Amino acid sequence: MSEVDGRVQGHRDGHGFVVPDSGGAPIYLAPQEMRTVLHRDRVRVRILRLDRKGRPEGRVVDILERRKAPIIGRLLHEGGHWLVAPEDRRYGQDILIPKNATASAAVGQVVSVELTEAPSLHARPVGRVAEVLGEIDDPGMEIEIAVRKYEVPHRFSAEALAQAAALPEKIRAADRRQRIDLTDVPLVTIDGEDARDFDDAVYAEPHCSGKGKKAVAGWRLVVAIADVGHYVKPDEALDRDAYERATSVYFPRRVIPMLPEKLSNGLCSLNPGEDRLAMVCDMLVHEDGAIRAYQFYPAVMRSHARLTYAEVAAVLANTRGPEAAARAALVPRLLHLHEVYRALLQQRSRRGAIDFETVETQIVCDDAGRIERIEPRLRTEAHRLIEEAMLAANVCAADFVSRAEHPSLYRVHEGPTPEKRLTLQSYLEALGIGLRLSDEPAPAELQAIAQGTQGRPDAVQIHTMLLRSMQQAVYTASKAGHFGLAYDAYTHFTSPIRRYPDLLVHRVIKALLGGRRYHLTPGEATRAPELRRGGRSAPRPAKPLAGELALWEAAGAHCSANERRADEASRDVEAWLKCLFMREHLGEEYSGSVSAVTAFGLFVTLDALFVDGLVHISELGGEYYRFDEARQELRGERTGVRYALGTRLRVQVSRVDLDGRKIDFRLVREGASEAPPARGRGGRGGSAADELAQVHRRDRDAKATGRRGMAAARGGKRAKTTARRSPARGSRR
Repeated sequence: MSEVDGRVQGHRDGHGFVVPDSGGAPIYLAPQEMRTVLHRDRVRVRILRLDRKGRPEGRVVDILERRKAPIIGRLLHEGGHWLVAPEDRRYGQDILIPKNATASAAVGQVVSVELTEAPSLHARPVGRVAEVLGEIDDPGMEIEIAVRKYEVPHRFSAEALAQAAALPEKIRAADRRQRIDLTDVPLVTIDGEDARDFDDAVYAEPHCSGKGKKAVAGWRLVVAIADVGHYVKPDEALDRDAYERATSVYFPRRVIPMLPEKLSNGLCSLNPGEDRLAMVCDMLVHEDGAIRAYQFYPAVMRSHARLTYAEVAAVLANTRGPEAAARAALVPRLLHLHEVYRALLQQRSRRGAIDFETVETQIVCDDAGRIERIEPRLRTEAHRLIEEAMLAANVCAADFVSRAEHPSLYRVHEGPTPEKRLTLQSYLEALGIGLRLSDEPAPAELQAIAQGTQGRPDAVQIHTMLLRSMQQAVYTASKAGHFGLAYDAYTHFTSPIRRYPDLLVHRVIKALLGGRRYHLTPGEATRAPELRRGGRSAPRPAKPLAGELALWEAAGAHCSANERRADEASRDVEAWLKCLFMREHLGEEYSGSVSAVTAFGLFVTLDALFVDGLVHISELGGEYYRFDEARQELRGERTGVRYALGTRLRVQVSRVDLDGRKIDFRLVREGASEAPPARGRGGRGGSAADELAQVHRRDRDAKATGRRGMAAARGGKRAKTTARRSPARGSRR
């Protein structure tokens, strides 16, 4: 019997899994085995057998590392004992708190707990209250919980804050040396209404290369990006904090930035009318959208205007309207940018890049931090204009680095796995769609399916399945290409204020421009980067050693993991707010469409509110329903009634569980059993598939918990938290 090392992944039902360090299938741990360990502990397990589901089942033989991060939960007093019930149900056990270790916390408050005794076969873990966060219904408490639950760094170190404070308020004369002066070029920033940090500015003008019959028409496109690397040096306090965070985290009404505000909203932000340091990608774009030439250089620039997407979209739609009149001097420049965008769009089409038209949503909160409404966020021509300009700069950065054969981080998005490809192919065949996928499908194949099915009444569900067939993009040292964008090499260069990989790419480019190489070296706490100066000349670099590539791979894995962590934390807060919002609509009826089908029910997205909820299979009537994975539908064996993606339903909000972040619907009126009608809108953006995947992992709350939870806490009066709770912690849902 083999032994495997890995990290414990708890489950709310009491069992768990060990994710092997070396990869491979997770190893199942029975509830009995989970009594001695906690979620995220590192353990060694011995594989005993395959369980009835064919999963390897193991027994814990050694605990290699106890997770030291604090655990967030609510302080309760039951049966004369103080305890904390973790907010993250994957921990599976309450934590006993000695009477003298409750600090100043009161019953029902949210606290952070440090463990003092690990769990054992016959005893629960013991801890002490390390921090009192406040009452569960305090404004913003859901964010305070999420940043701790997902271990998002939210406090800068004293050294980083001191270093930021010592930076100048404006750029100095010494900072301007060896930089191109672009302050007279009318660069502008185009961002959302609520943006506070501006890390990219754009400019375009017509350009003609050559003379006579050989003249080539096109445009000069300038993308200026904040030069964060000038201030954030390798292996200094600001850099260590930025690496630890790896990304900014965005919540409704709050941002956890990667860099202190002095930099993110001040010295590095391309604020209008202020001289700023920038790294520039200066491109010549042919009239067919091909990038004929480019160069990178450090510069000093000044934003001539801070524009919003709505403002630019209005100017492009009507050059004689009030918005255009207010920005009359900039209108010609915006029209040039639009011309470049239209040309770049032609290249996107020629490459076969995948482009699904979807509708994202945004949460609008009131002053107390509660949801006021959820509304669609439409992508305008201005959004697409900036997106194409940033894509162009990013692909130039990848080309520049790869031509120099210098190690760096690439943004890699691989095509569908064989399993996902077969699932998608079976689904298309079940719908009678004759378009087939090759064994290794190209992006153009999926784009052809999207375009070929646009007029169908079930187009939305087909596009949803295409989205779900995609893999998640990651950062890696391997130049494996970007499937969705149809690029052979792609990286992130345009957002160094909020993404650490972009900062690394900036350092690589600056090193190459200076005839040097940039090296990553392992630091004491992190693999902190270090710049080693070379000679004046720039000889053809040799391929990097495997050891250095391993450091780049580790940095990519770290940044990818923290990106996922940020997404999970954001979704958790949004799910909490949506549940809180829907508590006010209990018993109300809404129309919606099926957005996901599982063996245990249907997930329905409400038309008016853009909120997802579950119609459990028990709500569909008194017959047996069979789940057809190929068709992604539930079909009644007796009546033949079927529910598929896109089916229209009328539902009633029947239950809201804040603790489990779940909303339950009751079926009021069934949709047609034939093919679902077309909907007037798309999904909810690129993150919809991730949100649905998270929802699918939640089992139906089939066991009555009868316990406290975060669920009851937010509605009106605060409970005294003496509610009866099941002693079997494995049954928590």
